[in-house]
Amino acid sequence: MKPLAALFGRRARLRWLHLIIGGALLMPYFLVGTVLVGMAGGGEQLFSSVPAQLAAFALALPMAAVTGFFALVRPLSVATARALCGVPPALLADGPARTRQARVRTAGWYTLHLALGGIISGATLALPPFAVAVIALPFSAGLRETWLLDGPEALREPWALALAPFAGLAMLLALALAAAVAGEVLARRAPVLLGPTPEDRLAAAERRAADLAVRNRLARELHDSVGHALSAVTLQAGAARRVLDRDPEFVREALTAIEETTRRTVGELDSVLGLLRQDAEPDEEGTAYGPGLDALGGLLAHCGVPVAYEREGGPEDPGVVDPVVAREAYRIVQEGLSNALRHGGGDAASPVRLLIAVRERERELEIVMENPLGERPAVTRPGGGRGLRGIAERAVLLGGRAEARPYDGVWRLTARLPLAMPRTGATGTADRAEGRG
Repeated sequence: MKPLAALFGRRARLRWLHLIIGGALLMPYFLVGTVLVGMAGGGEQLFSSVPAQLAAFALALPMAAVTGFFALVRPLSVATARALCGVPPALLADGPARTRQARVRTAGWYTLHLALGGIISGATLALPPFAVAVIALPFSAGLRETWLLDGPEALREPWALALAPFAGLAMLLALALAAAVAGEVLARRAPVLLGPTPEDRLAAAERRAADLAVRNRLARELHDSVGHALSAVTLQAGAARRVLDRDPEFVREALTAIEETTRRTVGELDSVLGLLRQDAEPDEEGTAYGPGLDALGGLLAHCGVPVAYEREGGPEDPGVVDPVVAREAYRIVQEGLSNALRHGGGDAASPVRLLIAVRERERELEIVMENPLGERPAVTRPGGGRGLRGIAERAVLLGGRAEARPYDGVWRLTARLPLAMPRTGATGTADRAEGRG
């Protein structure tokens, strides 16, 4: 059964169809070849002369090879090879052939497909009727009179007529075997000629890296936004619970802060989740992932700790600070406030000090945040400890730097970011900060 399946099974039939498609694609080139052969002479016997037909076939293949150099030939060839040749999709390249090496390989595949397809298609059209007639010879006197009247005397012998059906079946089996072998040759050559080139593999690796960068970016956004909100809400709720009976006004203010914090965080969460659902990209201003420095007022008013905010230069001027930098600066401040909440030590007498300064001469945005050192964390969250690393990653991706350490009895966070960023090139810093690769 296995030999029959190899010749007539589903895969064999699909590959046979693939070869017939190749023969159909060859026909326009073959017709042009017949015209050229006819112009060179022998036009009267063009369709009855085997040498003329072979010459037209030989002229058709170079023309097919030239067509194979077009970029869109590869995705079409890959689609048919995947569907009909039984080649695993992972072994074939995606997208048009952009490089010279890919186009040469595609032209080789296209020419091989059309050459084998032309041969098998011609045999498929001509051989089965002839084989059926040979099988029917012993049973049809009309066929014997027509075919064997002027043929060799040996073919009219009884033993020859008895063998005719077996000869016809052998012809059909030979055709099926030839189609199976040709289909196997194409299937084995497909990964070599239609497989990814080194440039294709590099492009695929860059796409995977870009996807991972986007995922990491979204993870940082969720960590900073939701983590800060949970810290602030937990602190406010705990403080309100402790003074619930003796200071209703403070409880009212705490509940207002909780409401504002959760409302702002839900908006940011919807923005990030919308990107996940729609597979969207950041807009040209780089603001699709979250707020910028212009939203600091709402953050500081309801962050859960008192903040003494100083501003130098004009960081809220959209013409001074790049939108991507402004957004990253907002997240750095947000994470710094989360650290201040987690490690406590802040009260009205010693608030968190925040300085944001634009150094236009140095083309630098400086963020300095100081908060008193606490004895122990005031708020703990499972899985914490990634905030300072995230701040450092944000700064490095922008081409800046950040550090956090104890300094004169306080915890100091310092970040220096460039005001503007280069946006040229596929691997530019701005693109990496956006998660685009």
